[in-house]
Amino acid sequence: MKINKIYLPLLFFSCVALGIVIGGLINYPVAKPSLSKNDYKTKLNRLINFIDNEYVDDVKTDSIVDLTVTNILANLDPHSVYVPPSEQTAVAESMKGDFVGIGVNFYNYNDTIAVIKPIENGPAEKAGIKSGDRILYADNFKLFGKKLKNEVLYSKLKGEKESSVTLTVFRKSENKNLKIKVIRDIIPIKSVDIAILLNKTTGYIKINRFAETTADEFHTALLKLKKSGINSLVIDLRENGGGFMEMAVEIADELLKDKELIVFTKNKKGSIDKTFATDEGNFETGKVAVLIDENSASASEILAGAIQDNDRGLVYGRRSFGKGLVQREMDFDDGSAVRLTIARYFTPSGRSIQKPYVKGHTEEYYKESETRFESGELYEKGKIKIADSLKFKTKKGRTVYGGGGIVPDVFVPLEAEHGQESLEYILQTGIVGHFVFEQLDQNRNAFKGDDFQKFQVKMLNNETYISLFEKYLSKAGLDISLNKSRALVNRYITAEFARQLFGENQYYQIILKEDKMVKTVLNGKN
Repeated sequence: MKINKIYLPLLFFSCVALGIVIGGLINYPVAKPSLSKNDYKTKLNRLINFIDNEYVDDVKTDSIVDLTVTNILANLDPHSVYVPPSEQTAVAESMKGDFVGIGVNFYNYNDTIAVIKPIENGPAEKAGIKSGDRILYADNFKLFGKKLKNEVLYSKLKGEKESSVTLTVFRKSENKNLKIKVIRDIIPIKSVDIAILLNKTTGYIKINRFAETTADEFHTALLKLKKSGINSLVIDLRENGGGFMEMAVEIADELLKDKELIVFTKNKKGSIDKTFATDEGNFETGKVAVLIDENSASASEILAGAIQDNDRGLVYGRRSFGKGLVQREMDFDDGSAVRLTIARYFTPSGRSIQKPYVKGHTEEYYKESETRFESGELYEKGKIKIADSLKFKTKKGRTVYGGGGIVPDVFVPLEAEHGQESLEYILQTGIVGHFVFEQLDQNRNAFKGDDFQKFQVKMLNNETYISLFEKYLSKAGLDISLNKSRALVNRYITAEFARQLFGENQYYQIILKEDKMVKTVLNGKN
């Protein structure tokens, strides 16, 4: 086994209760094994061996070990977790920042692999795969009409660099099957979604997670925006659950001056490790705004806290998640891994932003977010519960608070109407993309020949799709009235049409135009 670098994982929930009940009449054909009081470290191994060798029925002892490890970790803290091989492969790939494959965005539509959009300049697009194509076979392996496990499906589409796969696709627009040979290549998994100008002097960078490539992606994006003449920068960390701590540190270093404290950690022995900025930053002057929400966590909070405590810029949005624990990952030979909390981190002012938790009560810990809906704090800053005992001072003497996330300098409420809080989150899931794909699939020619400008005119004030989307949600078991938030819904639908027809850049041009947080920054509210 090996020990990997410091890791702040993406947010996810895993809680398994393991109970062992021993009772009744028990007959042992051999003497019971005994354990000394000092033999607790080998107790688990001996128990597993005993079950494996003597239990009356066949038992998969590897699954027992998985459950036992999960149960042990569940009694430590909410972020010490066991990750089985199937999940670890996908997470490791995502955090690595690339994989080898054919390069398509797809989903399983009516038991068929439907291509939403081939990745620009990727192998599939170069080979001639188009949006709307159904992938029926990978070589001779059938992909439709059955529910394939993800690992099986991915194994057929991924492979070695420069290896080939012949795809049989059905093209609805031509009503025929086609055989297309695709040469697999490296496909980047971007952690920086977009870098664009909001106006002539303000740049915008959206970071979706902190992976191995994030600092490099951010650096490239920042230099590109600097060449455009920006003097203000908006960094969007909304819905960013975290990732590698080092990446947050490197990005903070781009913005902070030499020897300014970025973050420090403290382990069980009380050892403190401080990390300071260097003199190599590329945006150490100029305005900085950081956008956060209730799902911004971990590395996102490190970056936001460093900017806030050093008075480098303002933090906009809503109180962040509140994860101030640092994990280290230990890999096992079977592909599984354990992420164990090894330290707490603190912002430059000395704040721990870790929200309270009770060991062994992980479910309650993650349900804390529900109380934010109930208390109304997603609509009013005054509803945020702040302990006066956790006051800290920024470099210039401003008061900030610890003990449960980063509280923004400028509060911006949810856009959805009060009582429809869940709608805003639904709009940010894949369900909007699936709805738009199915609408385009019915009549892809409706936008044929339109450039982006003509598309926007066509969609302006067009609420046709809102009622259709409402029915789509109802069919999916989500009975939500959209009447109170029609403008918000229409914006997300229009933006998704733009993404599937034109690309990511056009998606953000539409989604950000009326974004409440972005408008607050641009209007100079503080």
